[in-house]
Amino acid sequence: MSTERERLLSAFIEHRDALLGYLRHRFGSPSLAEDLAQETWLRLARHTPEQNVVNPRAYLFRIATNLGTDHQRHQGMDIEVQLEDELVAQIPAQGVDPAWEVQSRDELEHLLHVVDSLPPRCREIFILCRVDGLSHAQIAERLNISKSTVVAQMVKALRSGTFCCLAGTR
Repeated sequence: MSTERERLLSAFIEHRDALLGYLRHRFGSPSLAEDLAQETWLRLARHTPEQNVVNPRAYLFRIATNLGTDHQRHQGMDIEVQLEDELVAQIPAQGVDPAWEVQSRDELEHLLHVVDSLPPRCREIFILCRVDGLSHAQIAERLNISKSTVVAQMVKALRSGTFCCLAGTR
């Protein structure tokens, strides 16, 4: 996994609470804020930057803002409010329990390492299923493979013995 992606994911963990506060205020919905934060994390996890991001905090706030704006457009509200990066940078970060942060970083690092260590096809199927939420039939159709191949690859991923953390038995 790229060190730039790790840096961005670490910035997400560090600024998650501030991001949620900003999104709740900006879009007026705690549940939408949670959804946008989750989608931001997913975008960062899949991101393979071609150059270093100068300000990771502003970058993740920009991703979340763009996702929220897209959501509003899809809801027919056609509301778009632009916020300058300097203003986003001024939003104070809220404190995070250091023990929780360390545990979360360790778990995230472990999970990302495990996913990265899967064979490419197995990893792709696992991400489509567990991250994107596609059914086995949808994955089979998207990748033009049989449903039994999808099931076999998922079993392979889960049997690798390294995904016990997903079942709460790490």
